[in-house]
Amino acid sequence: MNKMFAIGDIHGCLDQLRRLIRDIPADPANDTLVFIGDYIDRSNGSPDVVDYILGLKKTYQKMICLCGNHESMLLKYLDGVDEEMYLFNGGAMTLKDYGISLLDPPRIRKAKIPADHLRFYESLLPYYETDQYLFVHAGLRPGIPLARQAVQDMQWIRQAFIDSGYDFGKRVVFGHTHFSAPLVAENKIGIDTGAVYGGRLTCAELPTLKFYQV
Repeated sequence: MNKMFAIGDIHGCLDQLRRLIRDIPADPANDTLVFIGDYIDRSNGSPDVVDYILGLKKTYQKMICLCGNHESMLLKYLDGVDEEMYLFNGGAMTLKDYGISLLDPPRIRKAKIPADHLRFYESLLPYYETDQYLFVHAGLRPGIPLARQAVQDMQWIRQAFIDSGYDFGKRVVFGHTHFSAPLVAENKIGIDTGAVYGGRLTCAELPTLKFYQV
């Protein structure tokens, strides 16, 4: 049986990501690697993380990359939208790493992002679904069919999802809200364990539900 390996919020923590990838027993030819989003912001090294993930794409035949709220905010900032929100949420370090000045107009901002990085950000998925699991960055709104879920909720929701015992039909694997240890509930699995805040970077192996952390 092919396995799945879901990795939580990275936020520029390249060293931890490298060590985690070395530690997990994933078969690049057969197993699926799922990144839950938030590759960037809150620390230095975000472009290096993107470079590393782009490199992994050349090795892993089955790799899924979801869009976190931070990638969504970056794309909006590059277009001159909701600029203060992005800076408030730790985007300044990423902008600095890309050589983007806070005085740069949108046209200049976007031109400073490497083309392959921009394609990466623009290609990120809002969710990924298998027979058993739903992978999403932040969670889902209880009581709403998947086809009608708002992307805003998928990237930002917290307690309304986390506190809910609602049966979404499949177990939801998510990040966004960090815990001291992986959250395991009947209807959900939370794998953001605060790597950027001094915690650990977590990977969940499915369906065995084995965790790897660095």
